[in-house]
Amino acid sequence: MAPTTPILSIVIPMKNEAENAAALLAEIAAAGAGLPDYEVIAVDDGSDDGTAAVLAGVAAHDTRLRVLRHPRSAGQSAAVHSGVLAARGRLVATLDGDGQNPPAELPGLVAPLLEDAAGRIGLVAGQRVRRQDTLSKRLGSRLANGLRAWLLKDGTRDTGCGLKAFRREAFLRLPYFDHMHRYLPALFRRDGWQVALVDVSHRPRGAGRSNYTNLHRALVGIHDLIGVAWLIRRRKKAAAVEAADTKEA
Repeated sequence: MAPTTPILSIVIPMKNEAENAAALLAEIAAAGAGLPDYEVIAVDDGSDDGTAAVLAGVAAHDTRLRVLRHPRSAGQSAAVHSGVLAARGRLVATLDGDGQNPPAELPGLVAPLLEDAAGRIGLVAGQRVRRQDTLSKRLGSRLANGLRAWLLKDGTRDTGCGLKAFRREAFLRLPYFDHMHRYLPALFRRDGWQVALVDVSHRPRGAGRSNYTNLHRALVGIHDLIGVAWLIRRRKKAAAVEAADTKEA
């Protein structure tokens, strides 16, 4: 009997998460009762700590799990993009591989897309409540989110949350660039999609350490903001030209 095509693909970017991977995958399996038919795609982004071995061990006993591996680290956006390209579901949900995004939030995250009979929602973005991070990271994120919201007008208070759900084909039509995962609400709105916001819980990292620092985020964030603002302006100009051509016709 041929395997059925899943409705949902859960994509997890991971880098050096050997201590968190097995527990996170077990939690996803526990949350699966509240989800449509799904698969899990773990993308190992060039880990050198044994993450690959842990994922292979879980995959040997879990037919839902597929493992992809980047031979060298290419970053979180590249890992997400690789996972979405490989996904078989028409819907995709993402969460971080460090365990700070509780898998129990997945059913509520996916629900708006499943209930959207009109097909207008392109993205559901998780919004962390009572974020469990260091004070410096919370303050840095608050500053970055405030600047981003002011410049891009994307109506989202927290774009850094790894819990997101979206339509696969809509995501693949977005312009791809490094760090794009932090700007998905603005990019989906740019393409005319509605964005739904869902409050989600957050918890401390169980093991390991973060792959990012506030300085790293700040250095790349300025260039990213300018680039995304340019993309939005270009789309508005193109839409205005198309509207004018339609009237003349």
